[in-house]
Amino acid sequence: MLSDFQQALDADKSLNPKHVPYLIRWVRDCYRFFRIPPAERLSLEQIKLYLSHLEASREDWQIKQAEQALRRFDFFLTTKSAPLPLLADCNAWDQILEQTRDVLRVKQLALNTEKSYLSWIRQFQRFLGARSPREICFDDMRRFLSYLAVEREVSSSTQNQALNAILFLFRHVLGLDTDEAIDAVRAQKRRRLPVVLSSREIQQVFAAMEGTPLLMAMLTYGCGLRLNECLNLRVKDLDMERGLVIVRSGKGDKDRRTVFPARLRDELAAHLREVRALFDSDRNQGMNGVFLPKALERKYVNAGKEWGWFWVFPARGLSTDPRSGIIRRHHQHPSLLQRAFRDAIRSAAIAKPATIHTLRHSFATHLLEGGTDIRTIQDLLGHADLRTTMIYTHVAEKNSLGAISPLDR
Repeated sequence: MLSDFQQALDADKSLNPKHVPYLIRWVRDCYRFFRIPPAERLSLEQIKLYLSHLEASREDWQIKQAEQALRRFDFFLTTKSAPLPLLADCNAWDQILEQTRDVLRVKQLALNTEKSYLSWIRQFQRFLGARSPREICFDDMRRFLSYLAVEREVSSSTQNQALNAILFLFRHVLGLDTDEAIDAVRAQKRRRLPVVLSSREIQQVFAAMEGTPLLMAMLTYGCGLRLNECLNLRVKDLDMERGLVIVRSGKGDKDRRTVFPARLRDELAAHLREVRALFDSDRNQGMNGVFLPKALERKYVNAGKEWGWFWVFPARGLSTDPRSGIIRRHHQHPSLLQRAFRDAIRSAAIAKPATIHTLRHSFATHLLEGGTDIRTIQDLLGHADLRTTMIYTHVAEKNSLGAISPLDR
């Protein structure tokens, strides 16, 4: 078995040939440690136990190399034990995708979630080749997740997204039991520091923008919003007198309050007067009301035609609702702000790989540097776990110890 594994590693062009003998050695040593033949798959608990055993005598880079070897070997074993493909059944897969779409809409999940889940299920279908959807089993999901981690080297968050999509398919469409432990090769979770713009760089970017995209960018930064949270703002969510913005159905379908920058009060009020003229025009022409979340459109039939529910940043043209087929006015497309922000970054000659989400990271970092306590920042960002917010302590200009580089002394 190990000789076959070595041949597979030798054929892998992404690997340095000098590393192959070491990968083989780690796998051989691990199986000798447990005194089992290499033909058997190790459980995640066994792999963790072996890596813990190495910590006493090995360096970190060796432990990572051993983990990589065991992850690759586990994936190699799953491909060796994969069942032969059955006859193709394209019609059955089309029906499964349609059923999945129906269930997603019955459960009223977000449109982006629907698109993401269907995309992963199509990738799962391609991975299975000619397998029929009615013949797949839990082990197929394990092999797919291992394939994503080993062959495609996706991030842990991407692998978890795929896992959620396939679990949804198994539980709610195929009706399969999914209480088993997911003994698959899991992608390594890497800690990445967020990209943050300085206050001066923020002003340079804003100076290179204009019009509605500028107002959207300033509100995103000033309130610490995600892109979709900015786009989905309704008129009733703004409380400029109290200096608050209510974020409805944010990430995790949670509501939260955040600060409203007083500097934008006059600009946003002027913008809303223009939006009101567009709203009145729609009402005079008998246009359909805007989209309402969940079942509100059925419960409050005319609420979509009320001013409070109108978009803060409505699109100038009409569009067809992708689910209901109703022609109505939607909010601005994300690309409007993304394109304007990208052009502004380029115009300001900023080399950082900044995106719209960088404004949210900058909001949190600048609050922290200004003395705002971490718990308050957690609430403003809507983080469920304080550890998520603590990442900004690593990118603030001065850390909690006030350390200064010895070169500056």
